Amino acid sequence: MKSTRDKILQSLLKKPRSTINDLAEAVGINPISVRHHLTNLQMEGLVEGQEERHGVGRPRLVYVLTDEGMERFPTRYMLLTTRLLSQMKETMPGPVVAKLFNQIAEDLASQYASDMKNLSMEERLDFVKDMLAQEGFTVEWEKKDGNYEIHEISCPYYQIGIAHPEVCTVDQTLISKMLALPANKVQCILDGGAHCTYVVQPVAEVKSK
Repeated sequence: MKSTRDKILQSLLKKPRSTINDLAEAVGINPISVRHHLTNLQMEGLVEGQEERHGVGRPRLVYVLTDEGMERFPTRYMLLTTRLLSQMKETMPGPVVAKLFNQIAEDLASQYASDMKNLSMEERLDFVKDMLAQEGFTVEWEKKDGNYEIHEISCPYYQIGIAHPEVCTVDQTLISKMLALPANKVQCILDGGAHCTYVVQPVAEVKSK
């Protein structure tokens, strides 16, 4: 049986921009209880309130699901993405497809370029960890034998990567761009590893030829 909060989320999925009274009627509880649940859902980042003009007088408050709230419901995005990638690979040369993935990473890295200025190596690693978390990754890093190892414990691209491993170049390129150093993959979950691991050699450790 669905909880009251789940019923509210489901109602907003079916009818965005609902008022408290709309939700009370849809869910079958009183408006005071709806307001309490909405407050909690807003604090969790699943719902947001917006003012809406409605005739003469003060705007009324309506509620919609946030992007995070939308993610609570099953979607067919993965199937669509897989089909799009298959079509791209059938109609475009391999180097062009690779360049597109590389450009995605470069564009994303450029958005954070100003935030990375004057950061130490380990501050950059923490920044990358937090940034990738926003993209859906679970990342940890450690210093080992003078190098830095970056472990992707979970990856939002995993299911797509099974059929299209090229997608893995996005996070590898992104890490390299953000740290301004090559990130060498030494373990991949697609090859049976426990997780994906990248090794980055600090500038001070790079040996001149």
